[in-house]
Amino acid sequence: MESDPEDQVPPHGRKRRSRSAAVATRPDEQSVAKANEAIAIRPKRGKLTLLSRRIYNVFLYHAQRQGVDNPAYTINLAELIGDARFTSNNTELLKSHIRDMQATTIEWHTSSGASRKWTSTQLLGPVVIHEPGRGQACTITWTYPEPIREQLLKPAQYTRVLLEISSQMRSYAAAVLYELGARYLTSPGRITMREDVIWWASVLTGRSDIEKVDYRILRRDTIKKALVELDTLCEDFRMEVVEHKRGRKVEELQFRIIPKPQASLDGMKDTTKNVFDLQLVERLIALGIKRADAQDLYAVTDEGVLRATVEHVEQRMKSQTLPELKSPAAYLRDALKKQYAGHGDDSDKPVERPAPAPSVTEKLQQLRDEWQHARTNRARVLFGEMTESQKSEQFAKFEADKLGELAAPIAKAWRTDGVRSRIASSTFYRWLAESLWPGEVTTEQLLEFAITRES
Repeated sequence: MESDPEDQVPPHGRKRRSRSAAVATRPDEQSVAKANEAIAIRPKRGKLTLLSRRIYNVFLYHAQRQGVDNPAYTINLAELIGDARFTSNNTELLKSHIRDMQATTIEWHTSSGASRKWTSTQLLGPVVIHEPGRGQACTITWTYPEPIREQLLKPAQYTRVLLEISSQMRSYAAAVLYELGARYLTSPGRITMREDVIWWASVLTGRSDIEKVDYRILRRDTIKKALVELDTLCEDFRMEVVEHKRGRKVEELQFRIIPKPQASLDGMKDTTKNVFDLQLVERLIALGIKRADAQDLYAVTDEGVLRATVEHVEQRMKSQTLPELKSPAAYLRDALKKQYAGHGDDSDKPVERPAPAPSVTEKLQQLRDEWQHARTNRARVLFGEMTESQKSEQFAKFEADKLGELAAPIAKAWRTDGVRSRIASSTFYRWLAESLWPGEVTTEQLLEFAITRES
């Protein structure tokens, strides 16, 4: 991760900040001053995921607020889950992503005049989750490797990253491009570094094991979808890929940053740009994965990788020459873990294993999630049966009670398309369900729901 001569300097410097940076300084917005070296991370060992990137940004945000001189940093676990937009109470899943960050090796390049410095280190130091007992808040404490701690927490050259925007990204590649776009938006050329295709494949997927790349597949499954997603959710700019060829072969890439005039969100009206692929979630459920688990997988797995794996499992289930799959869900999880989706030789794949049985706590949480989903669908049906004046009344209540709390992209989607927006409508119907049936779900209600569902 080499520093760039066009890097943004701290606020007291002379360079103009982007609109993202200016907005990020408002007290009601969470933003992190992210070292430019930490944006385009190419792991040398291990892997990174969308959720691990979110967690890392949240850690940096709170650590910078607590002070660079602290040896360790602590917040409530609930605060981390909320800020990272982690939609599950499954702490084991959270721990697995923290382990990924601890096992990921990066190289940190810095320079000052003729002096150059190379550091090889992990992304994260020791992490402790403390559960004091019933009725007391769980906390999480983390540290940073000493060689890069000050550079992370008090960077000389950095980019302001809005947590609200980065948390809306549904793929790892889109999250990386958002941060790169914010970094180069104010540079004279508004164009990123020029690197080879394998370098970009590693940076945009968070993987360290990439040795060979089919650019057509990378462009179709990763870059194109990430650019559409960014265009939908980022109000400051969009990006386009710049291909550098040798003959017919694309060998190197850059990305050009294009500011959006007056933060136009007209693109949201285009339904082809909807990045929340609910059909993909339903395909996961059809393979035998519980709805809550399917939503978790969709939230924390790169969408291109997940879609390719689902297609691979569906084709495997149709095979007439191979043994029947006893557990498509377990096979899919193994395919994601071992990353053999799309490989032609089934003989090299690991033997499928049954998925581990969920605990009582996990089953109860799944039941709550399914109850919430059913209640939201019921609210959707009731809304459809309302008169126009009743609907207008609900819209007015929603805007008065909730609109000011929404993330900027969702709020703007609501103002543009209202309930027709798939991004904003799910928030509206969840609010309507809570408004129609206030209060926490009781044990009796969950039991009745479980019995009704099974009958």
